[in-house]
Amino acid sequence: MPRQAAPSDADREIEELRRAIDYHNYRYYVLDDPVISDAEYDRLFHRLVELERRHPELSSPTSPTQRVGAPPAEKFRTVPHSIPMLSLSNAMAEEEFREFDRRVRRALEAEGPVEYVAEPKLDGTAVELVYEKGELAVASTRGDGVNGEDVTANVKTIRSVPLRLIRAGTGGPPIPERLEVRGEVIFPKTAFRQLNEGRAKRGEPLFANPRNAAAGSLRQLDSRITAERPLDIFCHGSGEIVGWKPETHWQFLQALVAWGLKTNPLNTVAPGADAVVAYHRDMAARRAALPYEVDGVVAKVNGVVLQRQLGEVSRSPRWAIAYKFKAQQGTTVVRDIVPSVGRTGVITPTAQLEPVQVGGVTIASASLHNMDEIERKDVRIGDTVLIERAGDVIPYVVKVVVEKRSGRERKFHMPKTCPACGSDVVREADAAAFRCIGMGCPAQLRERIRHFGSKHGLDIDGLGEKLVAQLVDKAWVQNVADLYDLTKDQLVSLERFGDKSAQNLCDAITGSKRATLARLLYGLGIPQVGEHMAAVLAEHFGNVEALQDASEAELLTIREVGPETARAIRTFFQLPQNRSVLDRLKRAGVNPTAERRRRAGTLAGKTFVLTGVLSAPRDEVAQEILAHGGRISGSVSKKTDYVVVGANPGSKLDKARELGIPTVDEPGLRRLIETETTPTHR
Repeated sequence: MPRQAAPSDADREIEELRRAIDYHNYRYYVLDDPVISDAEYDRLFHRLVELERRHPELSSPTSPTQRVGAPPAEKFRTVPHSIPMLSLSNAMAEEEFREFDRRVRRALEAEGPVEYVAEPKLDGTAVELVYEKGELAVASTRGDGVNGEDVTANVKTIRSVPLRLIRAGTGGPPIPERLEVRGEVIFPKTAFRQLNEGRAKRGEPLFANPRNAAAGSLRQLDSRITAERPLDIFCHGSGEIVGWKPETHWQFLQALVAWGLKTNPLNTVAPGADAVVAYHRDMAARRAALPYEVDGVVAKVNGVVLQRQLGEVSRSPRWAIAYKFKAQQGTTVVRDIVPSVGRTGVITPTAQLEPVQVGGVTIASASLHNMDEIERKDVRIGDTVLIERAGDVIPYVVKVVVEKRSGRERKFHMPKTCPACGSDVVREADAAAFRCIGMGCPAQLRERIRHFGSKHGLDIDGLGEKLVAQLVDKAWVQNVADLYDLTKDQLVSLERFGDKSAQNLCDAITGSKRATLARLLYGLGIPQVGEHMAAVLAEHFGNVEALQDASEAELLTIREVGPETARAIRTFFQLPQNRSVLDRLKRAGVNPTAERRRRAGTLAGKTFVLTGVLSAPRDEVAQEILAHGGRISGSVSKKTDYVVVGANPGSKLDKARELGIPTVDEPGLRRLIETETTPTHR
């Protein structure tokens, strides 16, 4: 084996500078306790930039200089979470939190108080950071909890996110082989106000609140824009950890700080429910003075073994809860009630309000949901109403202040014809919704086309709101199938459309013909069919023809399909107009098929969980299991059939052994796929 060359003087100095800058970033951004001046820090940083410019062969993606942002990306890559990012159940009042505590103590058969960790509930956007051997490998959004979007380039611009972990102090835990850490990206209040002031001066639309600003900044395709935004992060939870296991959540939080990750200094150990309630009261009093938005307190059972014992229910852990602050309220006057037509034709009444400040946000409108809600609350035009921001985000009308009525208020009546197209409006049987039945309704048409070409639909890049409006206004596109008849010559004649942009859109439309069946079914906008249901239907039926001919009885044989969904799907495919559009799509070449899972064989209907470091990326292993009829889950439960174990497995292996779940290594999985023999326990 050839001898490795000794590091050069430049190698050594660059590495020393990187370590020093990483340490000083940690002191400044994580501990808020710098030990050198800004001028001294700048001197170190500029020296590193100079050396890396002289020696480009020594560049590294984890260098502190790599935070300026990368060139614009075309789209975000989908990233699966190895353990689902669950949402928390809510407690809106003290008694609801105390009932949660009683459930926890009953489940654990605890005679005394249960110890919690109490943390401020940050109003930001959730992310997952994955470190492989101490280096940031990928960062992703929460997404739907199972899959997120790859925002690594953007997260790298956040100064409080270490690009590689450090060992601060002595005696701390070792850096794990793999660390999945969850956190909340936030936009500080002062910076948010400054951002909106600048956007207002430039005539740009304003962000509604700091949470939206954080989410919008994190999802910029051009990470150089993200780099200009003062985003921050607080880490608070874990996914899979390989190579180290905490005994308590508090120990995990302390380890994060030791590795250079930022946690909230207001976190505390609460020795029981009374302490959590007192902490909640204190945080509510301090809320306005905090430099970032919080909308409650999160209480987590401290013991990791106890967390496993409690487990999860649906999409929420049983061992944690979001104890929300009382919603902020205000009173204002209803100027008007305006019906608007949505993508599926449902007409939603919206209250136009005299603008009012609620929790630092100006509220000018609120959804009234449907006619039943208006009648139940007896909301009239001219009424004074109490409004509330539910979860500090969504405004809604709580009640009418009847005492302030003058007698000049007017009742609202749902229109008999569609405000967008003049077609008849009907009320669905046994439902609150009023719906426009005009298939050519322009309000529906624009939204249907945008939905069809959206990222999770057929992903037609360039098919934005303004372009769709032009296509509909010119009557070139009257249903989604018309998209495939568009020509480059037509597109070039549109406003702000050149030769290149026209060709790019033509290519994107042609490329969309290769979309999966699940994407097509989602893009069609079938009522009750979201992304998950589209995937279920694609897997079960394999092609559009089989689905459109399916009876309600056949649809109801699918585990995830209920009566309402079956009825909606059947109604959609019975409409002659819809069948005509599907026929045109098929003739245009949009006729995808999906490989249906095998109905026989060992993997059919079996649920697999992956743990540890595998020889191939996890999503590749997962896809192979799916291709042979298996299912993938992010956590081990009694419903798990097999756990696939790689090197340095995490807590999932312990859980599998505890529950007696069979485990296989990668060769064992290969034998299972190829020979369909039952594996043995490890």
